[in-house]
Amino acid sequence: MKQRYFNRYALLIALVGVVVISSCGKKSDSSTAPVIPATNLASVGLYEYQSGLNKRIFIPVAAIGTQTVTTNSTNLPEYLVFDTGSTGLSIDANGFSGAAGIIPASMITTNGFVFTGDSTVVNGITITSKTGVMIYGDAISSIKVYGNVAYASITVGEVGTPQVTAKRVPFFLYYKIVDQNNVAQSAHSADVFGVGSGYSYASTLISSPLSYFDYSGTNGGISGFKLATMNPTFFNSNGTFVQSLLTIGLTPADVNTSGFVLHPLTFINASIGYVDEIPATVVYNTTTVTNATLLFDTGTPSITEIEDPKATGIGPLTSGSTVTVTTNKGFTFNYTVSASGNLTSVQNPNNTKDTRTIFSLDFFIKNEYLVDYKDHEIGLKNN
Repeated sequence: MKQRYFNRYALLIALVGVVVISSCGKKSDSSTAPVIPATNLASVGLYEYQSGLNKRIFIPVAAIGTQTVTTNSTNLPEYLVFDTGSTGLSIDANGFSGAAGIIPASMITTNGFVFTGDSTVVNGITITSKTGVMIYGDAISSIKVYGNVAYASITVGEVGTPQVTAKRVPFFLYYKIVDQNNVAQSAHSADVFGVGSGYSYASTLISSPLSYFDYSGTNGGISGFKLATMNPTFFNSNGTFVQSLLTIGLTPADVNTSGFVLHPLTFINASIGYVDEIPATVVYNTTTVTNATLLFDTGTPSITEIEDPKATGIGPLTSGSTVTVTTNKGFTFNYTVSASGNLTSVQNPNNTKDTRTIFSLDFFIKNEYLVDYKDHEIGLKNN
């Protein structure tokens, strides 16, 4: 799910300790302390889901504050869209179909949350008076999400499988969602677990929830994550739980010696931070787009959008069309458009007001993806 910007624009300390003990009349004795390798923090399962041509991956959220979830609970939306195309966790305060939400319904109105003072604490969630608006989409189609900055501990992982908790994570707690025509959208339709770099469009207080985990027990593990490739046969209308699809925390080996092509990210400004955009050349059929900017977005469910500033004939590419991409660091991949997958559309940024070429979830079926929050880089790997 791409996040709009509107022109706003490991650490492994390999301690090899040499201890030299010397005294009169004795030879110096040196010994090397053992190097304990860095470890990943956790491996978490995600759900692969498909409705029609639209694919999604969902991350199970087992608890927010003191609100815990079981597999049959309606107190909390258990599954959030895992989104590499936006930054920050966003969740609806309302409940599903009349069920209780994560805060009392009496606190929620279409004009905001009801409380006095700078903040209030309910169900282990601190809701602040700092308001914001999240906007997803482009000039052609978008949604606006209204809410407040909040803080709470967050536990991810399906019930009965490995779980991991981050304390006091800033997130966007929202009370209203509308489309570009100000038409109200269904509750929880913008529940997003945004793991992009930089800051949330709603507030610079909010970053990726994965960046708030405690990595101190990983012997020099790196803040970040990697995604294994998706299995296309697991995308179905029932949803398939795939264990270890997400690895939270990186090791130096993940970053440096496991075959990922690394792409340094660009710092825009203090309001946006680093952006997950990669320079590249894109060729569709016989047309070449130089100086393209790529975003790899698990939150885009079906249609890759190639932005071509010279395009006059815009719209979907026909089945059998070919697309080849080469990044500025030499990573390459290609695919063929079909009626059931790798759907691709050509747009002109003069219409969308967005210069980024955005690749859909289909990219992640054949390619691995890594984000290093510490050194601000993205790794891409063919598989």
